Amino acid sequence: MVRYPELDRRSLGDLENIRIRTPEGAEVPFTTVAYADRGRGYAAIRRTDRKRVVNVTADVDRNVTTANDVMANLLEGGLGELLADHPSVSFSLAGEQREQARAAGGLASAYVIALVAVYALLAIPLRSYFQPLLIMSVIPFGVVGAVFGHWFMGPIAPLLRGELALGPPVSMAFMSMIGMVALSGIVVNASLVMVHYVNECRDEGQSIVDAVRSAGVARFRPIVLTTLTTFAGLTPLMLEKSVQAQFLIPMAISVAWGVVFATGITLLVVPCGYLILEDLRRLLPNTRREREQTV
Repeated sequence: MVRYPELDRRSLGDLENIRIRTPEGAEVPFTTVAYADRGRGYAAIRRTDRKRVVNVTADVDRNVTTANDVMANLLEGGLGELLADHPSVSFSLAGEQREQARAAGGLASAYVIALVAVYALLAIPLRSYFQPLLIMSVIPFGVVGAVFGHWFMGPIAPLLRGELALGPPVSMAFMSMIGMVALSGIVVNASLVMVHYVNECRDEGQSIVDAVRSAGVARFRPIVLTTLTTFAGLTPLMLEKSVQAQFLIPMAISVAWGVVFATGITLLVVPCGYLILEDLRRLLPNTRREREQTV
């Protein structure tokens, strides 16, 4: 670094007295070859990988929007225009956004492992390769219920709290994904109870149609009561207004509404799926019949 002595660079007035040496060897005043604009400088210059960086941070009012919505708007509009006007500028996400991206990647791989584990835990006691798939078929419908719950609870929650106003839909957050993962292990309980009861009725000698009908009648009340108690237990959290509980509300919505949707699917689709599975076995006589569900 080459610079003037400290006595000659204490004030802006010294800038006007600077003499610039030209290639020919002559010295000219600074103002004849350049001009200076006054502005606010950085208190510190930060660099990452030898590139100058500026940290941009902000606090988000969760009653108005979420960090994910703000980032989506920036990525779709503001940052694109900035990069178009300044090609040498680049950006990267840090802080909560970076950690959320890393967690989402790990969550996806762990979710696949969890589904395989659930399948194995169901296949071993049921002694079937296809019945676990029938039981786990309610998981996608639970996810649909979780998405619907975010759309529905936003407008309806203020009314349930006694407020005369409709709120915006609850945005999908990382905790919503956590709730959906937990939901996948919860919604299979009702369908497992249903399928297990059908197997017991068939072991007693009932026909497939009578066994499915008996299971639907016998397990209707326990399944519905379990769903209602789960939903009722999560309702206070979904209606909570405190700041400390805001990040937990998306997870509660995912679990509560996912269980409700999955219950309806369990009572209607799982019995039908059981009958369809039996028809497929009859159409494929060369496959292993599983000894009438159990050996």
